[in-house]
Amino acid sequence: MEKYSAGESANQEKIITRNFVLVWLANFFIFIGFQMTLPTIPLFVKELGGSDSLIGIVVGVFTFSALIVRPYAGHALESKGRGFVYLFGLFLFVVSIGGLSIITSIFLLMLLRIIQGLGWGFSTTAGGTIATDIIPPKRRGEGLGYFGLSGNIALAFGPSLGLLLAGTLSFPKLFLVCALLGLASFILASRIQYKKVEQAQEKTKAISFDVFEKTAVKPSVLLFFITISFGGIATFLPIYAEEKGVPGIQLYFFTFAIALMVSRTFAGRIYDRYGHKYIFVPGAGLVGIAMILLGWLPNMFTLLFAAVCYGLGFGALQPALQAWAVEKAPKNRKGMANATFFSSFDLGVGIGAILFGQIAVFGYAWIYYTAALFVFISILLYLRLVIPSKRKRGFQGNL
Repeated sequence: MEKYSAGESANQEKIITRNFVLVWLANFFIFIGFQMTLPTIPLFVKELGGSDSLIGIVVGVFTFSALIVRPYAGHALESKGRGFVYLFGLFLFVVSIGGLSIITSIFLLMLLRIIQGLGWGFSTTAGGTIATDIIPPKRRGEGLGYFGLSGNIALAFGPSLGLLLAGTLSFPKLFLVCALLGLASFILASRIQYKKVEQAQEKTKAISFDVFEKTAVKPSVLLFFITISFGGIATFLPIYAEEKGVPGIQLYFFTFAIALMVSRTFAGRIYDRYGHKYIFVPGAGLVGIAMILLGWLPNMFTLLFAAVCYGLGFGALQPALQAWAVEKAPKNRKGMANATFFSSFDLGVGIGAILFGQIAVFGYAWIYYTAALFVFISILLYLRLVIPSKRKRGFQGNL
C-alpha cells in the first residue's frame, strides 16, 4: 500500500503539484538528451565505418538492455524505493552518454550503449511510475497525457537540435552536451518528494519467473506492434530522406512532436471518460497511414503530412495504453505494470531497428511498408482480443 507525503493528501485531485513539475522537468531533460542522440547515433556509426545492419544492431543493443533490466526495475521500485531506482538510472545514463565523447571504436560504442540502455530502463520505468503515483487516479489518463508532453516537447526540439549541433560541433562535444542535460535531470530528480512504498501485508510465495504484470499484458502487446514502426523512423528516416533527396527532416521531427502534443491534450480526457475503445483503432489507423506515406515519400509535403498523422496517432495511443496498463494493477504492482508496458516499447523498437536494418538492403521504403503491416496486425489483435471480451461480459450481464 502507498502513502502520500505530508500535505499531499489535501491536493489529491490536482495534477499540477510541486512533485509533478519536478518529475516533468526531470523527464524533459533526460528525454531531450536522449532525443538529440536518436538521429545522430546512426550518423556516428557511419562515421566510424559501420553499415546499415550495424546501425540496427547499435540501436537494438540499447533497447534490449533496457528491456532486460525493466522487470528488475519494477521489483526494485517496490522494494528499494522510487528515488533510489530513478537516481541510479539517471546516473548510469549520464556516465554512459558522456563516455561516448571519448570513444573511437564500434566495440566501445556497443558497450556504452548497453550501459546507456540499462540507465534508460531504470530511469524511464521509475519516471512513469513516479508520475502515476503523483497523478490522482480519477484523472490518470489526462495526467499521463500532460506528463507525456515533457517527452513530446523534447522530441519537438531534440532531434533537430542534435542534427544541428552534429553539423556544427564534433560528435564528442555533442555527447557532452547531452550528458549535461542528463545531469540537470539528475539534480531535479533529487528534489522530488517520493511516495513511501510499503510491502504487501502478506508476502506471497516467491515466484521464480515474475517478470511482468499480467493485468498490463493486453495493452503492452498492442504497444509492441505499434512501436516497431518507431524503430524504423528513429533509426533510418534521416538516411532515407537524404537518399530520396527530400528536404525537411528536421522539420519532420518538429511537426511530429507538435501533432503529438495536440493529441495528448485531448486523448487522455477521452480515455478517462470513454476508455480505450474510442482511442485505439483511430490512433493505430493514423500510424498505419503515416507508414504508408513514408514508404511512398515523393516530396517534403508528404513527409510532413506523415509526421502529422504519426504524431496524432501515436500521441493518442501511448498515454491511453499506459493508463490502461496500470489501472487494474494492484497498488504494490504499479511499478511492475509500468515495467511491463515500457518493456514492450523497448522490445518493439529493438526488434524494429534490427529487423529493418536487414530489410534496408531491399530499399528503405520497404521498412515503412513492413511497419504498416505490423500496425495492421495490432488493429486485428485489438478487435480479436478486446472487443469479443466486452461482448462476452455484456452477454453474461444480460443473463
